[in-house]
Amino acid sequence: MNKNSISRRKFLTGSSAAAAGVVLSGASTFVKEESARYQNGRSPWPVSLDTSTIRPAGEITEKIRIAGEAGYDGIEPWEGELNEYEEAGGDIRDLRRRIEDYGMKVPNVVALWNAIPPTQKEWEEREEDHRHRFRMASEVGAKYIQTVLTPARPWQEYDLNFAADKFHELLEMGINDYDVIPALNFLQFLPHNQRIGQASAIALNADHPEAKIIPDTFHMYAGGSGFNGLKHIRGSFIAIFQINDVPSDPPREELEDEHRVYPGDGIFPLADILRDLKNTGFNEFVSLQLFNPQYWEQDLLEVAKTGLEKTVAVIEEAGV
Repeated sequence: MNKNSISRRKFLTGSSAAAAGVVLSGASTFVKEESARYQNGRSPWPVSLDTSTIRPAGEITEKIRIAGEAGYDGIEPWEGELNEYEEAGGDIRDLRRRIEDYGMKVPNVVALWNAIPPTQKEWEEREEDHRHRFRMASEVGAKYIQTVLTPARPWQEYDLNFAADKFHELLEMGINDYDVIPALNFLQFLPHNQRIGQASAIALNADHPEAKIIPDTFHMYAGGSGFNGLKHIRGSFIAIFQINDVPSDPPREELEDEHRVYPGDGIFPLADILRDLKNTGFNEFVSLQLFNPQYWEQDLLEVAKTGLEKTVAVIEEAGV
């Protein structure tokens, strides 16, 4: 046997041992992550309530109470609610304490509106508004702030390279100055950013280690992305996952936010979607986001409780 073959064998043997060590180390880490369960062990993810689900509840303090008493792990407030509270003389840091007193967190604030306008001049004009919203998100303890590319415009007229560069700048601003990560969503009514691939292109081309997107089952379906794209995404690329369902009627092309229903009450293959989500390695919040006016007419604490139970039920059905 020549020297080269011996060296090769030693190399392969050593590599195998090293690989085994990597696998064992990874498995150990995976088991550790698997041990973190929520909702009395029923979910691998913490579950939050987007306050749009209970919009008529009034002040943000009441929405915090409802989410806390319903048993959520987190709450997603809207920046307008925070702004309204502050303008009435409140201290947003007090809201954070209220939220923490219920054992909840703030995974995300909705939102940075008109986050990436089409020109440098408009971008510079937006900076003060962006900083105001970042600051509020930071004071309420949010990890992320949803980044919305309104207003709508034809995709052919949207400069993806400019958008990616500006998203990079937003990430630097949010993280370095406020410790808040802007995360990019996509909306069915924005032709230039209505699909998961469009949002992903901007986030990937931003060339930033913290660039992430926010998928929403409603917009994945209504915007035409479908759900199979999740299979091609790493969980670390997803900031939060917004969940809901829709009825069989109206047809997809006519769906509006008001048609959202509780998870499991519609046509989405949520068990399959959640299994795919789990397989990405995603470990952040799943958030219930509804805008259903019929629910708004009901007892909102019961709406919140029902929403949580139905969300956890579809997670259990997925067997994750």
